[in-house]
Amino acid sequence: MAHILAIDDEPAIVETLARVLRRDGHDVAGVTDPLAVTSLRLDRFDLIVCDVMMPRMDGFELVRRIRPCVDCPILFLTAKVAEEDAVIGLGLGADDYVRKPFGNAELRAKVAAHLRRERRERTSTLSFGNVRFNLGAKELPVDGERCALTPSEYAICEFLAHRRGQVFSRAQIREAVFGWDSESDDATVSAHVSNARAKLRRAGAQPIETVWGVGYKWQA
Repeated sequence: MAHILAIDDEPAIVETLARVLRRDGHDVAGVTDPLAVTSLRLDRFDLIVCDVMMPRMDGFELVRRIRPCVDCPILFLTAKVAEEDAVIGLGLGADDYVRKPFGNAELRAKVAAHLRRERRERTSTLSFGNVRFNLGAKELPVDGERCALTPSEYAICEFLAHRRGQVFSRAQIREAVFGWDSESDDATVSAHVSNARAKLRRAGAQPIETVWGVGYKWQA
């Protein structure tokens, strides 16, 4: 059972999210006022589903505010379908998105996939120069200082690092990290890689290399 926070200004959608996700045994807390979210104990949630188009504060701004406080996966629920909107959301720290109107099976599958990835057992470390993976804690310190990657950014980095020197296309990374049945696309992978690179660069490391026309590889 996971503790999930559902945020949407429409009570009917919050109720639908709760009903659907409770079928899988999850405990779901619903919030219709985005301004009330910042007063919650967010560290107790295993996953957050957040609408984008909300009054008073949209989902983009809300996630920008709460992402520094939470390490769990965040999924946007959005009627926006433009690629640039998805990239903006991922750049703010979201891990994935579900388009409205959503199918119950798709929602449950995406939630299950992200929760399953979070619960994989990892008990060792992996080091490349000044970059060190703490596999159990899913943290990536650079020169001993934690680099604040989102779960999806971390997962992509770990996947590439475990296969150092091998080149993977965006489609291969998407399938390996998010699953073959994921609705995420190549642009999602590109956005996560770009965000991870920027954070690693600021921390003093540049381990991800672009192989033009092919994909990415870990070169550290």
